[in-house]
Amino acid sequence: MPSLPFHPPASRDVPCGLYVHVPFCETKCGYCDFYSVPLKDRATGPLVSRIIRELRMRTSGCPLPIRTVFFGGGTPTLLPPEELRELLACVAGCVPSAALEEFTVEANPATVDDTKVRLLAEHGVTRVSMGAQSFFPGELEVLERLHRPDDIPPSVAALRRGGIGQINLDLIFGIPGQSLETWRASLRRAVELGPDHIACYGLTYEPGTRLTAQRHAGRVTPCEEDLEAEMYLLAIDLLAEAGYRQYETSNFARHGRECRHNLIYWRNQPYLGVGPSAAGCVDTVRYKNVADIGAYIQMMDAQGHAEAEREELDTTRLMMELVLMQLRLVDGLSIADFRERTGVDPRAVFAAELSRFTPAGWMQESATHLALTRTGRLVADRIIAELAAACGPTALPLPILATMPAAPPG
Repeated sequence: MPSLPFHPPASRDVPCGLYVHVPFCETKCGYCDFYSVPLKDRATGPLVSRIIRELRMRTSGCPLPIRTVFFGGGTPTLLPPEELRELLACVAGCVPSAALEEFTVEANPATVDDTKVRLLAEHGVTRVSMGAQSFFPGELEVLERLHRPDDIPPSVAALRRGGIGQINLDLIFGIPGQSLETWRASLRRAVELGPDHIACYGLTYEPGTRLTAQRHAGRVTPCEEDLEAEMYLLAIDLLAEAGYRQYETSNFARHGRECRHNLIYWRNQPYLGVGPSAAGCVDTVRYKNVADIGAYIQMMDAQGHAEAEREELDTTRLMMELVLMQLRLVDGLSIADFRERTGVDPRAVFAAELSRFTPAGWMQESATHLALTRTGRLVADRIIAELAAACGPTALPLPILATMPAAPPG
């Protein structure tokens, strides 16, 4: 099988992530803009066999050590057990287990049972990220989720019984009809289950989704911005009291339980993407696969890869992406990393902006990082847009990475 060329970074010790996109869902949630399709009576085998082929091709052609694996979607645990086993075994055959620091699989409540959990654990999965979203039936109904609040605790218990070492729960705030008190209750119920990691995403109205169409038709009313800000700050404070450190805009973890795979994205480190719509980036070369199952299968058969887009980032675009991703981290933008990769000091590039944002209490500067403050994170979109504009003109829009949605996939 062909190995596509890569441009490795100067250091071969830089960790590389591997993302595998399994696009099947029970149903498509109204807020989700990820590429996913309802499973229904679809035959999954043809796609799985091509994903396995791409997995082997990508990993054999990568000169960097793969340290993390993330199976996302969709809902990978919806696959029939034998096909899920094939995919997991392929990863085990392609990525040395001794080098792997983290192996995450996404799941939804009520899609994991003891048999599937055992299958995950037997194939080296160390972390499961579960889309709980809310503990209130009416809020789940607005999101078009199929599970019930009572499905969440048994699913967590099954993961623990099966030996999964780390568990993440996703929650969403800003749901139409949600109150500060129901959000507080969802946070508390999540904490009571004792996960290692909790992600809190603000609901976004993505173009082309059913939720956005409902908003335009007046069938749902978004939360007020002030209420969303209250919800966000409540999550920061309540989770801190419970022992979860905020390390990224939407992510909170117990000590040492941060998602290492997502940290690769936020630190602009290299990653491979496998499957329909998956994106990869090694050094300055990024590709994105076609977002269609039929076209993906045809392209894999015809040419050995399914890339629909491929580009090499210039320095301006790289600076923008360093800002876009690293300012999501509570630690902030690494001055040394920015300088090493672009040849310029970010304090010089953003001098005018820092002279306004720092006195306003939105940003802070240390000897090593430029970071958003607690108040600054409430206006992060504005700050990042202005910093990105200061990087210089570009004909390319700021990237929206399919692996990094503002809200989790369905």
